[in-house]
Amino acid sequence: MFKKKFVKFFFLFLILLSIIAYVYFNFFKNYKSKLIEKESDSLINNSNIIKNVEYITIDKNGNEYLIKAEKGEIDFSNPNIIFLTKVYTLIKLTDSNEITIFSDFGKYNSTNYDTIFSKNVIINYLDNKITGEYLDFSLERNSMIISKDVIYTNMKNILKAEVIEMNIKTKDTKIFMHEKKKKVNIRNKN
Repeated sequence: MFKKKFVKFFFLFLILLSIIAYVYFNFFKNYKSKLIEKESDSLINNSNIIKNVEYITIDKNGNEYLIKAEKGEIDFSNPNIIFLTKVYTLIKLTDSNEITIFSDFGKYNSTNYDTIFSKNVIINYLDNKITGEYLDFSLERNSMIISKDVIYTNMKNILKAEVIEMNIKTKDTKIFMHEKKKKVNIRNKN
């Protein structure tokens, strides 16, 4: 009788261990993502607000994505969404130079790492600077779309447009206006 119970317990234990291993390797091993809280009391009064939030993500291709904010607020209806204030982002792509992004606000999805930046968005890449009011950044789609009062500057030119779309991987870029009557404005700095 004792052997039968022991065998059943052993098989149940193996099944449970297999389930845990399956979940770990299929859901947690593919992406390394962690929330680093700088202060032990960073959660304020058991609310959904976090001070000095920092996420570090490395995707399966080796791209590193660091996002910091003065404050984060977890969405009660979807805990994977965090609303950020005073955002700084550093993106290290495996086959490219670093990109930094600053904005007043952000909406970060901790599941797929997509981030929407808004208000006073500044993107720096090499000697290029792009400013605007709205940026939709997605590692999953390999896209970066900045819109609303977009100004692109480099050492030689200043460009004004309504939208700049960029494929992060191929660097293919589209610059355009919403209305066909309006033209993209390019001016030489000299």
